[in-house]
Amino acid sequence: MQRVSQSPTDPAFVQDPYPFYDRLRAGGDLAWWEEFGMVCAASHRAVHALLRDRRFGREIPSELLQPVPEHLRPFYKVEAHSMLELEAPRHTRLRGLVLRAFTSRRIAALGPEIAALAHGLIDAFPEGAVDLLPAFCQPIPVIVIARLLGVPDAMAPQLLDWSNAMVAMYQARRTREIEEAASKAASEFSAFLSEYIDARRSDPRDDLLSQLIAAEEAGEKLSTEELITTCILLLNAGHEATVHTMGNGIKTLLETGHGITEVTAAPVCEEIMRHDPPLHLFSRYAYEEVDLFGHRFARGDQVGLLLGAAGRDPEVYAAPHRFDPEREGPAHHAFGGGPHFCVGAPLARLELQVALPILFARCPGLRLAEAPRYADLYHFHGLERLLVTR
Repeated sequence: MQRVSQSPTDPAFVQDPYPFYDRLRAGGDLAWWEEFGMVCAASHRAVHALLRDRRFGREIPSELLQPVPEHLRPFYKVEAHSMLELEAPRHTRLRGLVLRAFTSRRIAALGPEIAALAHGLIDAFPEGAVDLLPAFCQPIPVIVIARLLGVPDAMAPQLLDWSNAMVAMYQARRTREIEEAASKAASEFSAFLSEYIDARRSDPRDDLLSQLIAAEEAGEKLSTEELITTCILLLNAGHEATVHTMGNGIKTLLETGHGITEVTAAPVCEEIMRHDPPLHLFSRYAYEEVDLFGHRFARGDQVGLLLGAAGRDPEVYAAPHRFDPEREGPAHHAFGGGPHFCVGAPLARLELQVALPILFARCPGLRLAEAPRYADLYHFHGLERLLVTR
């Protein structure tokens, strides 16, 4: 197995990580990434297999647990109940409760609401150049998730601030300042939701939070802490990836000259997620000794699944660096796979497939006002800003 060194905060890597992924894949399915201190899967087949192998999971083996530093206690108090960080049986129970609310009928019914929101945001565009990230890409998923939870639209900016502070904990550029900001956000977000949960218990509505509370009271034993964490997770995961995907997708469409309409929306959006996904690395722990792809994993070993590399694997995608909505090939891994397949994938797809055609139809002269640059966010992959003119 080759051993490679590449800083995830190196400016050249931040702007274009794909040549590095090509180098990894050329050496085999797995490689040791020095900066992360773990084996990483770079090929499509290895990422696909590891996502679905039940001998690996997200939950840290008990013998590897470390004391939580005092300044991070509020953050990890929330994380302790996150289904993203848990395995069966707790993961199964929490995921099942969320899926009761994320029904296909409820999500499909959001289509007209997403369309109206997109039109309203475009109507509010200022004259001249506009940064589409805060003006279009960020408000749509944040407001949609807020409405699902029954939170007023006016709270969307505050929810976004809390979410951004917490999500920064997963970035390679993490510092003590970022950690303290994340803990502060976790405390404030939790306090807000605690009050909101109390209000919904006495005055239930037709929203996701009320449904989760009803499930708790029906005997599912969903604690208040689990309710708080689940709502935070839905917002953080529900907007972060969609914002990046929407921004990356608009950038790619404008750079390549591809259009998008209601008719072509589905294949174009799938190709956006294969070509330039919002999350590039997702890790797992080995729960037993496992031999895979010529490497023996011991219990407790961590493995990084390079979702961004899997989508550009020439073994399964012809001319993988070319943006081609008509291409053939296996499904991408932008939403993960296996037990932790993104629970919000249908909603994210709907937001992209509804909002992007409206943007390009309403702004037929849309063009880049400057060369977009990616932000230093790894493991995430998204733009600093997306300045356009109409």
